[in-house]
Amino acid sequence: MPQISESKSLIDITNVEKVYKMGSNDFKAIENVNLKIAKGEYVAIVGPSRAGKSTLMNIIGCLDNATSGKYFLDGEDTKCSDNKLAEIRNKKIGFIFQNYNLLAKQSILDNVTLPLLYLGYTNKDAIEKAKTQLEKVGLATHMKHKPTELSGGQMQRVAIARALVTDPQIILADEPTGALDSKSGNEVLKMLEKLNYEGNTIVIITHDREIASHAKRMITVKDGQITSDELNVKEVTA
Repeated sequence: MPQISESKSLIDITNVEKVYKMGSNDFKAIENVNLKIAKGEYVAIVGPSRAGKSTLMNIIGCLDNATSGKYFLDGEDTKCSDNKLAEIRNKKIGFIFQNYNLLAKQSILDNVTLPLLYLGYTNKDAIEKAKTQLEKVGLATHMKHKPTELSGGQMQRVAIARALVTDPQIILADEPTGALDSKSGNEVLKMLEKLNYEGNTIVIITHDREIASHAKRMITVKDGQITSDELNVKEVTA
């Protein structure tokens, strides 16, 4: 029976470590990580390559289990079977990836509909819900297009619609502007800010402190540990 946390934090991570076997040696990708994120926050996790931020993202996103420590998501213990972890992930987390992860041979409507079908929606209800999200991201006239017929910025907007369509607890964005030009990247960041203003919890993972500065809270990861956790100065002084 999964444990239930009494914490009011949406994300509640305590003393988490992730250890990988490298031949006869152990490699600690992250260690002694403690992190709480409340519902409605806009948080950036920033750090250089191999800092441990991708490992932390995988744990937050229920893509992997910690080796030790505890992680409660919306009060639910994530230390569970792979099937249960997948169920938690599908219901509570919307992903936005750097390279979009769209199905190239399917229309963008089909791409956004797919997560709902996995959750058991009827085809009719899934299509209607997907259409609503695509309209919200400005792609109402492109629903029959395939991803290869879109610009990078448009493909990332499809990815945002797909992330939102299941009404997740968290939007988890991994380098969401990494494959975009500066104009398209700024449009995506403004969209994330708008989503947060509307009440969505946003967590972005990035190596770029300029991108991270758009969030309201910046968490720095280095050598597998959180080295700083601070409010964005621009947000505090605004």
